Amino acid sequence: METTGGEPDVVGAADEGGAYLFVDCAPESPLGRRSLCYDAEALRSRKQNKPQNSAIDLAAAMGVSLLTEAQYRDLQQFGEFDLKTSSWVATPLDIRKRGGALFCDRRYGKVFVSQRR
Repeated sequence: METTGGEPDVVGAADEGGAYLFVDCAPESPLGRRSLCYDAEALRSRKQNKPQNSAIDLAAAMGVSLLTEAQYRDLQQFGEFDLKTSSWVATPLDIRKRGGALFCDRRYGKVFVSQRR
């Protein structure tokens, strides 16, 4: 996370297996992780202004996974994140099968979940 400009921090206590929850606590999506498609399928389908990578592939390369919508909402209790940017979140398979992908941001003091095709 740090190599792409992030600020990882522990935000959750150890689970039953002793693992901690690390989350990127950068106030905005780091420059190294902006302008990405959601996954490889979305990247292949882009004809113009094709990004260099996808959020899913970049996360896998870093050994992390995207937050779920619930985890993203929980993160917002530690500060105000994505006031100017947005972050891809793990998209349920039924939405992905229809060509959509979810992203979140914070505007007007509220967390919004939206979808892109």
